[in-house]
Amino acid sequence: MEHALSPATLSELRRPRPYPAVSVLTPTHRREPESAQDRVRLRNVVAEAKKQLESDPAVSRERRADVAHQLDRALAEIDLAHTEDGLVIYAAPGEHQVWSLARAVPERVVFSDTFLTRNLVSAQAADRPFWVLSVSADRVTLWNGGADRVTEEHAGGFPLVRSQPNFDAERMERTGDLPSTFRDEGARQFLREADTALGRLLREHPRPLYVTGEQAALSLLDELGGVTRDAVHVAHGGLAHGTPDAVWQAVRPLHDAEARRDTAAVARELDSARGHKTFAAGVDELWRNAREGRIRLLAVEENYRVTVRDGGDHLVPAVSGDLDARDDIVDEIVEQCLETGAEVRFVPDGTLGDVDGMAGVLRY
Repeated sequence: MEHALSPATLSELRRPRPYPAVSVLTPTHRREPESAQDRVRLRNVVAEAKKQLESDPAVSRERRADVAHQLDRALAEIDLAHTEDGLVIYAAPGEHQVWSLARAVPERVVFSDTFLTRNLVSAQAADRPFWVLSVSADRVTLWNGGADRVTEEHAGGFPLVRSQPNFDAERMERTGDLPSTFRDEGARQFLREADTALGRLLREHPRPLYVTGEQAALSLLDELGGVTRDAVHVAHGGLAHGTPDAVWQAVRPLHDAEARRDTAAVARELDSARGHKTFAAGVDELWRNAREGRIRLLAVEENYRVTVRDGGDHLVPAVSGDLDARDDIVDEIVEQCLETGAEVRFVPDGTLGDVDGMAGVLRY
């Protein structure tokens, strides 16, 4: 299952495809007893997609069989023991993908000539992804961080391993000689290679960066002056060989503190916007301004969801399951804002006070 959404990946998902490009969305659960229903629910929504395939006169028999086969292959790849809060299946002639999201999605099946990406984009924004680079004398490991976890990332040449016939990092650590290993030219070259590899990756996947390691290693990275110099440094050794949980516990206090600073900054900007008459709130007002590209900053409470339908000139409240109901209008607004260059911040529930879950600062 896919987890990381890069600009290049998003562009590929959005390209036109032969009809039908099928998007299947379903909420999932991380824990019992709620997760017990996920398997049945997933089978049912895929069955609904196949039923729509059978009844769609615009789909040829050959193409119907192809897309149904892709849905079956996607279903077989899903491990429900490792799902998060939502699943998205994409299937089109000759291809399929499965995405696991750390954000709930509405249950729905969509046929079009492109895949439905708004829920992926919203989940990525809410997840506040970051990188962690853990350095040691003989290994540099890259970790992919999100809202509540890190996982090891095998991309961009990582992990990097330094192998020398007479090099024994574990012995040096036991005898207290480890800092000296970062003063020889071999160590400099090794960390320089890591910095260069990370620089290439950051150009494709820009995110905030934390770097962990012995203080001697961090000092050398400062001296080398590459992309790691401007990262948040965490003087904690051993994590290049560590577990995801150990890395998460090391960076979590800094990550949480940064989130609190971001939330406070967003609250200040919204207060200022009220005084300057550039404040917007309410799903209808925000949707209209998002489509016009007028929103500069959008703040969304983490679990805010609302169902609406198009009432002509305005969006009006609706009940999930109603004809033309739009269960993921919040995700639509988030995606539209990001498309027009707005900054989107997800904040803890209750942060926006008397505002109903979502507010914005207008450009004009």
